[in-house]
Amino acid sequence: MEPSDKYLIDVGALFRSKLGEKTPKWLIWLGRKLLHEDFLNTCFKMGYTGVEFAEKALEYMHVTLQVEGLEKIPTDRLVTVASNHPLGGHDALALVSIFGRVYDGNIRIMVNDFLMVLKQLNGIFVPVNKMGGQSRSLSAQTDGIFHSDAQVLMFPAGKCARREHGKIVEMPWKKTFLTKSVETHRDIVPMHFYGRNSWRFYFVDWIGKITGVNKKFPLAMVLLVDEMYRAQGKTYRVVIGDPIPWQTFDDSRKPAEWAAWIKERVENL
Repeated sequence: MEPSDKYLIDVGALFRSKLGEKTPKWLIWLGRKLLHEDFLNTCFKMGYTGVEFAEKALEYMHVTLQVEGLEKIPTDRLVTVASNHPLGGHDALALVSIFGRVYDGNIRIMVNDFLMVLKQLNGIFVPVNKMGGQSRSLSAQTDGIFHSDAQVLMFPAGKCARREHGKIVEMPWKKTFLTKSVETHRDIVPMHFYGRNSWRFYFVDWIGKITGVNKKFPLAMVLLVDEMYRAQGKTYRVVIGDPIPWQTFDDSRKPAEWAAWIKERVENL
């Protein structure tokens, strides 16, 4: 792979595009530290894209995946992979790495639009504006993904796990992944990614919650890259469960109840 500068990130330019040309220099400096601009760009210069980028990024950070249940992944039909979302970074790269090879790169995963700075995953990552304002276009995007021939990878919680009442908990799962899977006859493949962020991450999220900052901007989100940086050298266990036929989800329960049922199955893997 030839080295390339086309995928490099410029935190200063990114901040100025979001906050204006008069963005304070100290804020850009802090952003470069928290987002580890030099560390990331060293990886990005390698020039990898798509599934290979996800694999090489994990390798660059010395992150190891211990995957159980690869033999359970269907290759003869369309599926929706439904995973818990403990981290916000490594788990997304893991989805791309694991299922990208199985499905020869024909995968789509809906992610926070903040992650679209990773141009290497354009075509695989589909941006979602977590702060609202695009519900109509988001619905059209979702329909397009589920009605395509690509395999769909989902974090139905929509955001990574948070600390509540002294415990790290997965957020409630939205039902869209289920209703769209039934509509397009996709079996559900449950997946459990074992991991957690640092106490600092959950503390900052708590501060954002009690001050009301999270209503405008999820404060802890700015730490997600730093969380990945701190996780270098770690090994994560990933368990893939038996596929659940889409016909399972009949009228005996409401879609939201079925979504909670799948969530429980994932947590028990």
